[in-house]
Amino acid sequence: MWTDEEVEYLRQHYPYQRSDDVAAALGIPLRLVYSKAHRLDLKKSSAFLESDASGRLKHGTSISPETRFKPGHQTWNKGKKGATGHHPNCRATQFRKGDRNGIAASRYQPIGTERINSEGYLERKVNDDNPAQRRWVTVHRLVWQSAYGSIPKGYVVCFLPGRRTAVAAEIVPEILELVHRADLARRNHWSNQHPELGKLVQLKGAITRQVNRIAREAKEKQS
Repeated sequence: MWTDEEVEYLRQHYPYQRSDDVAAALGIPLRLVYSKAHRLDLKKSSAFLESDASGRLKHGTSISPETRFKPGHQTWNKGKKGATGHHPNCRATQFRKGDRNGIAASRYQPIGTERINSEGYLERKVNDDNPAQRRWVTVHRLVWQSAYGSIPKGYVVCFLPGRRTAVAAEIVPEILELVHRADLARRNHWSNQHPELGKLVQLKGAITRQVNRIAREAKEKQS
């Protein structure tokens, strides 16, 4: 989540500065700068593109032959294991695993944090590793695994009918059950829900068919 101050900084500096300098100032990866600038339709200014800072060759100029690598050229560090990036001064400024700056630091939530997902289930953060979608696991799943072990392939952990809750202290093994996905699909089918819901689903289907028929007939008349 970008703050208003960060967005304003991006608007003011992206057109006139190197993108990596903007990323460093905000403490975020360069790709996030490019992504946000694209969404905001920000472009580099003509003045920046004409400047040496852009790194672009101006029309009619070329790299001097004296500064080009010649065929067979060997770099100064060839064969020297660890010759670059290991000096104490370099190491001091290198990113290390787990480092967070800028937006990443403000967004970070520690392991053990709980939240309610879009479906209303309580989730708990279990790790900081990628992929991001596996960092959070539903609490009722964790409770089941803690009590009974791994979940067999093709099965899911569900609340018993009428026992669903998003309060961590209330989620205990006694209100959970293991259900095969095929059985869960049949259980959730509209025909097994409230009778009024079944009638509404049927009515919606009938209306949709009529709308499609009218649209098809109108198209045939035009042709």
